[in-house]
Amino acid sequence: MTETAGELDPEVTPLHLRKALGRFASGVTIVTTAECEDEDSVHGMTANAFTSVSLDPPLVLVSISTRAKMDTKIRETGTYGISILAGDQEPVSLHFAGAAHEPDRVRFVWRRGVPLLEGALVHLACTVVASHPAGDHTLHVGRVEQLWYDDGHPLVFYTGSFRSLELLGRDEPWGF
Repeated sequence: MTETAGELDPEVTPLHLRKALGRFASGVTIVTTAECEDEDSVHGMTANAFTSVSLDPPLVLVSISTRAKMDTKIRETGTYGISILAGDQEPVSLHFAGAAHEPDRVRFVWRRGVPLLEGALVHLACTVVASHPAGDHTLHVGRVEQLWYDDGHPLVFYTGSFRSLELLGRDEPWGF
């Protein structure tokens, strides 16, 4: 088995799959949920396994490890929030990933009873409509009940590191 990039390895191991999929740049999200509108009941985690599913109805999906407390918390509350982080929120991401303790940087806003991170580019308050087991993860499909967004630069994750975006070409949205 080889660790060299660019060589074909016939064995698909979790490590090699993680390295391969790490080459797909993604935004960084914090998934949150709470039993009530009290900051002491908030549970959150950093996640990049998030995607849109449908525009009509408005559905998104987050993939959570079955070993994570968040999987149980989402099942218990039936709701979750997605905060898509801004470029200056790396410390917040690290806080929720357990890599750093930065409680002074964590401020919540509440939308539809769901905690979301102040300063994020996007807030999505979701109600779980389906949960599907998928290997060692659960795919939680959520209906977006309320959303908010702002302009700015996103925090990006690529090959295990935080990055920023560089504009290539035109500075206009593609039909949005």
